[in-house]
Amino acid sequence: MGKSKVLLLGEIEHADEPWKALADIGELIEPESRSRADFIEECKSGKLDGVLVTYRTFASVDITGKFDEELVSVLPESLKFICHNGAGYDQIDVKACTNRSIRVSNIPKAVDDATADTNMFLILGALRGFNASMLSLRGNRWRGHPPPTLGHDPEGKTLGILGMGGIGRNLKRKAEAFGMKVIYHNRNKLSDELSGGAEYVSRDELLERSDVLSLNLPLNNNTRHSISTKEFEKMKKGVVIINTARGAVIDEAALVKALDSGIVWSCGLDVYEEEPKVHPGLIANPNVMLLPHMGTWTVETQTAMEEMNIGNVRAVLEKGRLNNIVPEQADM
Repeated sequence: MGKSKVLLLGEIEHADEPWKALADIGELIEPESRSRADFIEECKSGKLDGVLVTYRTFASVDITGKFDEELVSVLPESLKFICHNGAGYDQIDVKACTNRSIRVSNIPKAVDDATADTNMFLILGALRGFNASMLSLRGNRWRGHPPPTLGHDPEGKTLGILGMGGIGRNLKRKAEAFGMKVIYHNRNKLSDELSGGAEYVSRDELLERSDVLSLNLPLNNNTRHSISTKEFEKMKKGVVIINTARGAVIDEAALVKALDSGIVWSCGLDVYEEEPKVHPGLIANPNVMLLPHMGTWTVETQTAMEEMNIGNVRAVLEKGRLNNIVPEQADM
């Protein structure tokens, strides 16, 4: 029997040698198409028949579009595994994959440190109100005239973490080093060992008590617009909002209104509802810290992500299984 085919969607940029080493046990191929319509036709044509596993990057959505029901329905019958190079996998319809007995993996642990670092950077910048004066300085106006409103120290502030997964737990440790008190809400309370002593509270209590609210939950049908008008109405006046998860967990239009009304004093965002488009009300507000989705944008983390995802592909080829399957498919 010949080697199983491995389809690369996207590029390997840092772990070139581990990827090339897969050629000893698999046939490495790439699609000819460069658009969703062409990729669908390529799948239908039979040119990708025999592919067992695909390695896909976040950016490969530009080639294939999302792995929605339409796309999943035309994938080669031979394809049984999708290895996604990212912690968030909202580009993939897991239910559609499950219905076709296609298993999906992601790489959550590899991104925890870098994303939590980005989170902490945004917390400090938003609390201190640094963005307005950074803009003034670049405009040759020093701090600004008149000078900006005084910011706030992190010490003694309550950080509410909505979604205490790997990134949230990593953020907790970093925030405590700055003297912040951490409370959290998950669907389920964590063990004392996992929570590290953080106080578990209801969702409403999290909204009411947080001086800084950090969103660290995955995007799915249940979490889309988790934070909108009615949630802002429950928060302290002057709350700071941080989002490094996925843009659509916040209703951006409602966030802009909450900023304009003063309910939200500042926010720090790395993700947006319609990336790369950013709501003009966020861009216009000098108190808002904005990053262009750079939570994992380091050589070390990008390398670790690629290596971990290649490890999932290797596990498929050698053992017929993934090292880490997404939670929705844990029982497959």
